Amino acid sequence: MSGAEFPEVTTAAGALRGRREEGLAVFRGIPYAQPPVGEARFAEPRPVRHWDGVREAFAFGPPPPQEPLGPDTAPADRVPAAGDDWLTVNVWTPDPDRASGRPVLVWIYGGAYKFGSADDPAYDGSRLARDGDLVVVTLNYRVGVEGFARIEGAPANRGLLDQVAALEWVRENITAFGGDPDRVTVFGESAGAGSIAALMVMPRAHGLFHRAIAQSVPGTFFSEALAADIAGTIAGELGLRPTVADLSGVDPRKLPAAGAAVSARMREYVHRWGPVALTPTPFSPVVDGEVLPTTPWEALASGTARDIELIVGHNRDEYRLFLVLGGLLGRVDDNLASTALSLFGPTPDAARAYRSAFPEASAEYLFELVQSDWLFRMPSLHLAQAHAAGGGRAHLYELTWTAPANGGVLGACHGLDVPLTFGMYGGLGAMLIGPAPTPETEALSARFRSAWTAFATTGDPGWPAYDTEQRLAQLLDTAPTVAPYPEETSRRLWEHHTFAPLTLATRDGSRAPCGRAQGPRPREGTLHARHGRSPRPPGLEP
Repeated sequence: MSGAEFPEVTTAAGALRGRREEGLAVFRGIPYAQPPVGEARFAEPRPVRHWDGVREAFAFGPPPPQEPLGPDTAPADRVPAAGDDWLTVNVWTPDPDRASGRPVLVWIYGGAYKFGSADDPAYDGSRLARDGDLVVVTLNYRVGVEGFARIEGAPANRGLLDQVAALEWVRENITAFGGDPDRVTVFGESAGAGSIAALMVMPRAHGLFHRAIAQSVPGTFFSEALAADIAGTIAGELGLRPTVADLSGVDPRKLPAAGAAVSARMREYVHRWGPVALTPTPFSPVVDGEVLPTTPWEALASGTARDIELIVGHNRDEYRLFLVLGGLLGRVDDNLASTALSLFGPTPDAARAYRSAFPEASAEYLFELVQSDWLFRMPSLHLAQAHAAGGGRAHLYELTWTAPANGGVLGACHGLDVPLTFGMYGGLGAMLIGPAPTPETEALSARFRSAWTAFATTGDPGWPAYDTEQRLAQLLDTAPTVAPYPEETSRRLWEHHTFAPLTLATRDGSRAPCGRAQGPRPREGTLHARHGRSPRPPGLEP
């Protein structure tokens, strides 16, 4: 079996044939649920049907329906598969031997909850599997309207339920690929990290994984009222209601256009949606009280997931990527900075507080800093704090290494950790790192992969757990060090903030009560560019 050019395994649904690639057995496009179309449209994922014979698992499954990112979204050398079988997994394994019992890493992609697919070359699991001697799984899940719009007659958070179904597939089948179902670690970045934060506290996901790595957690979760109002607006683009009965008749490949139309003019709804209207994405997980009972921060602090070991962290200059892509570099004045500080800061007097805390900072730096803090840095820090408070073990990190491309202008920006995690430098990696990785890049990537695989194997990434006294964090750079969390000034500014669900404005224009400290939501265009291509972040402009 281990030496076969086309290794075969038997899963609960039937036999599969993969390929041997550079010493690994690779299986692509394995269905973990039925295609969510027809009667299954907008429903919970349904168990995959059994097949006879041996199914070839050579090609990635088709990506879920999603709006285009731009004219260059379909490179000539990467034509996505066609069809409705969106819910598939892919497996890289050193040896499909049921007795090997290797640790398992399961990747959940980001993309603003409206973009993404596992066929992205940036998510190739071969180096992680080979260097770490473990099994790597990637998966597709529904995004956009199909996965996250709050539709009457459908369960909330269908994209998250897809992820649960994929993890159930891992539990039931990974032994056949040489993996240990009792040593499963989920890892993901941006919206993928937000998904992992949700999965940690979802009753449906309990027991399906044992460790978690959340890279740049976004602090954006919707209330029922806000999600329903946004869904109604999207359906209204088509002259329909946000119901299963109405939307099921719309071709899944055409429905994303309605979401894109609303995204393009969300600023018109600022009086109803508040700061959400200053983002280019109308989707986030919904705190519906059932699929997702409460926010991750609240649930973790109560001890809900104290048995799950956690790595969580962020990049130092998260928002810099969007500042550059949005054409705002060198164009931010005091008025724009003041607006951003007031919208996205943690207190009503955030502008004064930030200027006092960073008296030497330029307007542009304050503009960038408050959005980095609001969207990724403080949600990630608070997740570690909540988990520790609830009796769990969390290891905190910050990536401080400067992306070498374009003279280092991007700093340690959002998404830089993805090519370092996988050791794959196409797409976003090429944009951030340059045409070829330097020895320094490769050394840092090796440290990432070593820490992640060690954590998946033993629960110890190589640095101490976070606590509220020492507040130690791993600083990932050319010479990694362990030090007290370096963003102490921001930490203090956000110390009493609560990441509560974002709410719908009341008729008088005020925000419905949900615990202020909930500051307004930043432009979620920041909620990750899909690798190599990013829309210009709208909202605040000079």
